[in-house]
Amino acid sequence: MMESGVPLCNICGEQVGLINTNGEVFVACHECNYPVCKTCLDYEIKEGRSACPRCATPYDENEQESTNHATMASHPSTAEDVGVHARTVSTVSTVDSEYHDDTRNPIWKNRVESWKEKKNKKKKKESKTVVQEAAEVPPEQQMEEKPQLADAAEPLSRIIPVPKSQITPYRIVIIVRLIVLCLFFHYRVTNPVESAYPLWLISVICEIWFAFSWVLDQFPKWSPINRETYLDRLSARYEREGEPCQLAAVDFFVSTVDPMKEPPLITANTVLSILAVDYPVEKVSCYVSDDGGSMLTFESLAETSEFARKWVPFCKKFSIEPRAPEFYFTQKFDYLKDKVQPSFVKERRAMKREYEEYKVRVNALVAKAQKTPEDGWTMADGTPWPGNNTRDHPGMIQVFLGHSGVHDIEGNELPRLVYVSREKRPGYQHHKKAGAENALIRVSAVLTNAPYILNLDCDHYVNNSKAIREAMCFLMDPQVGRDVCYVQFPQRFDGIDKSDRYANRNIVFFDVNMKGLDGIQGPVYVGTGTVFNRQALYGYSPSNLPTIHKSSSSCSCCCRRKKPAKEKDLAEVYREAKREDLNSAIFNLREIENYDEHERSLLISQMSFEKTFGMSSVFIESTLMENGGVPDSANPSTLIREAIHVIGCGYEEKTAWGKEIGWIYGSVTEDILTGFKMQCRGWRSIYCMPLRPAFKGSAPINLSDRLHQVLRWALGSVEIFLSRHCPLWYGFGGGRLKWLQRLAYTNTIVYPFTSLPLIAYCVIPAVCLLTGKFIIPTLSNVASILFLGLFLSIIVTGVLELRWSGIGIEDWWRNEQFWVIGGVSAHLFAVFQGFLKMLAGIDTNFTVTAKAADDGEFGDLYIFKWTTVLIPPTTILIVNLVGVVAGFSDALNKGYEAWGPLFGKVFFSFWVILHLYPFLKGLMGRQNRTPTIVVLWSVLLASVFSLVWVRINPFVTKDDPSALVQNCIDIDC
Repeated sequence: MMESGVPLCNICGEQVGLINTNGEVFVACHECNYPVCKTCLDYEIKEGRSACPRCATPYDENEQESTNHATMASHPSTAEDVGVHARTVSTVSTVDSEYHDDTRNPIWKNRVESWKEKKNKKKKKESKTVVQEAAEVPPEQQMEEKPQLADAAEPLSRIIPVPKSQITPYRIVIIVRLIVLCLFFHYRVTNPVESAYPLWLISVICEIWFAFSWVLDQFPKWSPINRETYLDRLSARYEREGEPCQLAAVDFFVSTVDPMKEPPLITANTVLSILAVDYPVEKVSCYVSDDGGSMLTFESLAETSEFARKWVPFCKKFSIEPRAPEFYFTQKFDYLKDKVQPSFVKERRAMKREYEEYKVRVNALVAKAQKTPEDGWTMADGTPWPGNNTRDHPGMIQVFLGHSGVHDIEGNELPRLVYVSREKRPGYQHHKKAGAENALIRVSAVLTNAPYILNLDCDHYVNNSKAIREAMCFLMDPQVGRDVCYVQFPQRFDGIDKSDRYANRNIVFFDVNMKGLDGIQGPVYVGTGTVFNRQALYGYSPSNLPTIHKSSSSCSCCCRRKKPAKEKDLAEVYREAKREDLNSAIFNLREIENYDEHERSLLISQMSFEKTFGMSSVFIESTLMENGGVPDSANPSTLIREAIHVIGCGYEEKTAWGKEIGWIYGSVTEDILTGFKMQCRGWRSIYCMPLRPAFKGSAPINLSDRLHQVLRWALGSVEIFLSRHCPLWYGFGGGRLKWLQRLAYTNTIVYPFTSLPLIAYCVIPAVCLLTGKFIIPTLSNVASILFLGLFLSIIVTGVLELRWSGIGIEDWWRNEQFWVIGGVSAHLFAVFQGFLKMLAGIDTNFTVTAKAADDGEFGDLYIFKWTTVLIPPTTILIVNLVGVVAGFSDALNKGYEAWGPLFGKVFFSFWVILHLYPFLKGLMGRQNRTPTIVVLWSVLLASVFSLVWVRINPFVTKDDPSALVQNCIDIDC
């Protein structure tokens, strides 16, 4: 936002500048302090716009004269210089070379000069009209409006740093721990254990990797921040009474595939919460992507659109939260509290009855869909359902609700609701969720083209109706939102047991790691609950590009050839001017007259856009409309045909979709890859944590489903590691990704590989107990201090992290436990599966066999599903339990002098067992109902093994029988 304390001009993006050597910043408007530099002010005055663009206050005449004099003295007043300085805009890196010749000059610039003159004349007339209207306002009314305008000019959010009393000790302990680690490794490397050299070597390698992983995880948390938004200022600035609402439009994306696995009722609740959001209805459009082409999803949306006519006005009338009916009616709270409307109780009961009837209709559709007819499904008019073959069907679009269509029961307009099922044909790669999201980008651009996009999973509903306004406090702030590609909200979940046995809430990640990333370049994209800037998804760079320090010839989107300073400045000027010219030329194509076809093709450079965005002129026009909207001359019937065209299965062939624009292909975790590409271009993201969670969803709470979810995430990280987008080598040429941010992205792709040293380190204690060896030699005084310092630094780091983040110790401990559980199971399989898939082309799937669960609360928690992912942690548990029994048996056999060395070995084994305890409970089944057979077999095996170990110890040195005979001197031997 600021550089050296000098604000940035809101017209050109450069620093406003100083007017004297005392450091006084130039001010164009003394009423609202709207930041405008001298050059832009001079240009505005020459164009006839003599009033502030924010508050419409005329500029001071003395200021105008001094500004004109200063500008003429310091800059040549050429029309070309002024014109190119008028606007700073972003550009598409993939098509940059298409519009310039070898000398970086725009090849089409001269062809639009005549049209630009017409455009400038039109702007002059509009500005004069604005000034006249401002002059006609009585002075008394102007005085009343000035305080309101001043409030509206204030920032819409602010950064709240973590108090120094909390963050400074935390940073000191990190440095101290790093120093202790260096001393510790010096001791470990220089003091090998000769009697157990292989075990010692493996343990040292594992410890070095753990330290490396800690550095990757810890240093991106160096500068955590919190943020606060001001919704009242947002309304004062963009929702002034008596004026049209200026809030930006938002397109919501909801993705679903299989209605049998993703119940239609859950998807319907997500859609209803979107339609009832606290935002102007004409600014909201909801697109539901049915990637399975299911008639059940289609019919359930038809029922949902009908129920929305009653549900939406009810929500807005009584300001209820949350606005998903299933979760509103099932929450346990006093709904009469703070409700003063006498009709609320009656209407709530009626609405609950309406919802129960709606559920019955939807469940009847689900029951009917259990058995597919032999001839396939047919629609109401008797025609076959186009999506009967889920892998071979045409594209389908249905608009259920719209601003000019069906109204609610009170006669008010409803947000637009659109059903979309993209075309599927055999032989085409459809790229799963990423491909579905890209299809929604294109179809929404053709139909509504909102400048911002919010994507949600079908099981994540809007829990805070003001969540969109929270995001707009960042995206619509002229100073904050200039280079923001997305606003990420934390994920919160319903239906998780109080102890959160398998760390489903991910509190440490969302409340610690993401806050730390917000203080660098922004949080990573986590797949849902994210509000995007549409221009960032198109592959454009932010308007205020950082300086490129390095030259590189790599294939990165950020890389460009290093140029001399003068040539680089000239290229930057042309790049800034290019977007305005393209926008003018393409969007107003129908207004340009007296041009033949050849001149038009040269004017637009259409082919370069088609190579990037595909063969759709309507969609290409929409990509250049920074503020969104559909052209006034657009024909609705034409738009529908074009929307069907852009969701065709072959539309993305030979384009940049999935490579440089949209959701990026190449990984099952397309979210991490997409956010990484954006931030490599120079964008930053923002983490928004309102007091009331913005969105809530559901999570797999039983052990097997949770491990398979983690397996999918880890597999995506391995795929990114083995691809060209690996943060270890991608994007260095542009220099726009900060180093701490690169460390964070590196951590997101290398963490699955920690499974290999983690498994080794979990098995070593058991091996030590079974063999009588140990990985640590006899400790000296210095070594004891090092070990004590290391353990203390680990504990203090955790305590201070809990202090500044505000999370509880139970959440932190659950995260530590599941780090071990997931590391020795899902992460290990992800590493092998990733290498098989990326290097050998073998796609391995691990089957899950489900067993019936008991009815009741959290019944799913006790479902046992056998899968191969469970084998490694089960083996580690058994080996460590056997090792503990063997260790104690051996100590009993040798006497009291063996108990000292036993303590250290047993401590490490108990550390492993304690971390795997939630996994052990998951294996045993329902809480407090451990199967008797499991207890009996465990006791029996432990007893038998103990007796056998005492009688026959394979690790005890065998004595010579003859020597024993000679030593026997009496019967007691």
